[in-house]
Amino acid sequence: MATMLVTHHELEIPGTYLFDGQAAMKGYALNKMCYSFNSAENRAEFLKDEDAYCTKFGLNDEQRKAIKDRNVLALIHAGGCIYYLAKFAGIFHLTVQDVGAQQTGMTVEEFNRKLKAQGE
Repeated sequence: MATMLVTHHELEIPGTYLFDGQAAMKGYALNKMCYSFNSAENRAEFLKDEDAYCTKFGLNDEQRKAIKDRNVLALIHAGGCIYYLAKFAGIFHLTVQDVGAQQTGMTVEEFNRKLKAQGE
């Protein structure tokens, strides 16, 4: 049975960011921090001093800026896994539509209209 090697290039889907092993390594500290938000105590500690909390987990400058800007798409590009980032988004009461709008560069209203149109 022959094994087919799939290159990174073959997996590219326009407008999609592939979360692979390389992204996982890049985002390890960020994802570890977001996983910590399972605890209400950790969420409170983060909200009390975000910068100190980011330092505690060793986030880099790109990740810190995206955290400060509440930019989920930038966090994805900084190695964030959407499943962990959902915990971060939840702290600020961001909905799935809020995150989807950020990912597509639309307003929430535009994104919701697009979803409704696709369902018709």
